[in-house]
Amino acid sequence: MMDFLQPIREFLGCATPQAWIDAAIKDIPLLLQDHANCEKKAASTAVNLLFRYNDKQELQECLAQLAREELLHYEQVMEIMTKRGLHYKPITNARYAGSLRKHVRTYEPQHLIDILIIGAFVEARSCERFAAIAPYLDEELKRFYTFLLKSEARHFEYYLDLAERYSPEPILDRIAFFREQEAALISSTDTEMRFHSGIPTI
Repeated sequence: MMDFLQPIREFLGCATPQAWIDAAIKDIPLLLQDHANCEKKAASTAVNLLFRYNDKQELQECLAQLAREELLHYEQVMEIMTKRGLHYKPITNARYAGSLRKHVRTYEPQHLIDILIIGAFVEARSCERFAAIAPYLDEELKRFYTFLLKSEARHFEYYLDLAERYSPEPILDRIAFFREQEAALISSTDTEMRFHSGIPTI
């Protein structure tokens, strides 16, 4: 698993703090609820990009597949919740994605490139957190989160490859910029525990 995750860890600016893992495993129902929300939002993001950039063939092909997989994962999380007697309920969003999107440029094609780079960070962080928390979970969730690793890693690659394909200039500087922003969000304290939150203070 170390070799498999190495590109993800090199892409991210920091590892998930142990304090987040400790908080997450204390409230598995909340973790599952927010995980379901994350899968649904990931599918929605991909579909929105399909409609906005319907002239880009490779984007259409990659993100159509990604959206299908995210919705399947959403259904799988919901199935696990149902088996455990957990009911789906609305919860507030983490500040994570919204904070990253504040830095998105407003003109094209740079707007698309930034959205794709953020998508790569979201998927990379999801993958890294699945691996980080899996050893602390019961056998069912451990198998499920380990199973998800390859999908999330592939989604990370989709977003990063698309950003490189459609950018008229090298994207290393924007990756470095968003790496710094993302690491700051993950390493700082947060008022609530979410799948992509920083260190919960509650």
